[in-house]
Amino acid sequence: MLDSPAAARVLTCVIVDDEPLATAVLTRYCGQLPFLNLVGTFHEALSALAFLQTTPVDLVLLDIEMPGLTGMQLAQILPAGHRPRIILTTAYDQYALQGYELGVADYLLKPIAFQRFVQAVTRVHQSLAASPLPPPAPVSADSAPQPAAPDAMFVKNEHRLQRVAFDDILYVEGMKEYLMIYTVDGGKILTLQSFRRVEEVLPPHRFARIHKSFLVALGRIEHVERSRVQVAGRPLPVGDAYRDAFMELIRTHNLL
Repeated sequence: MLDSPAAARVLTCVIVDDEPLATAVLTRYCGQLPFLNLVGTFHEALSALAFLQTTPVDLVLLDIEMPGLTGMQLAQILPAGHRPRIILTTAYDQYALQGYELGVADYLLKPIAFQRFVQAVTRVHQSLAASPLPPPAPVSADSAPQPAAPDAMFVKNEHRLQRVAFDDILYVEGMKEYLMIYTVDGGKILTLQSFRRVEEVLPPHRFARIHKSFLVALGRIEHVERSRVQVAGRPLPVGDAYRDAFMELIRTHNLL
């Protein structure tokens, strides 16, 4: 129940998707949520960009694979004065990490279930209601807009992409071609992912590779010895090839 002016805020949104069926589905979904006001649909990114340069909106439902300008390219050049939140809507899962590097609010895989759509847009609505966007600051001609730093990543888990908050990660263990992500609630997430791709997304000041098979959250380390660290009561090995860089990292960040 909406019981405050902030919670009752209506979000303006646009759909950018070159597939008529996908556009129709998203339009129907938007029409079922009273806090969404769909103000435009576009079948190619350049038309959407022209609209957004003169008409600020709160949310863009953005496809990735489109002719001409792609969704990723559009996300990078959206107006900085009132930068909208972006939810990517795509049939391709390989762009999830790149999307989070751009600071997108969510990543929906087609076909998109209504429940999943509601979850994503509700998160955006709650975020904007709790922390209204400040008035746009003057932007100099030679300064580029900086996307918000991501606080989570998406990983492939079975047949879906699962959101994993950085704050929830204890450590990551390599298991041949898979990774096991251990979380603070005792959960385990098995994902077909490489250490290299995960390391590209995790904040380097918060996570460190300590072994060919282990990556740890620095803030979750309970104690450090020369050949191992302890996280959540479990001793983890520190490999010879990683020891010097790891010890220098925690010294640099005053963790010892």
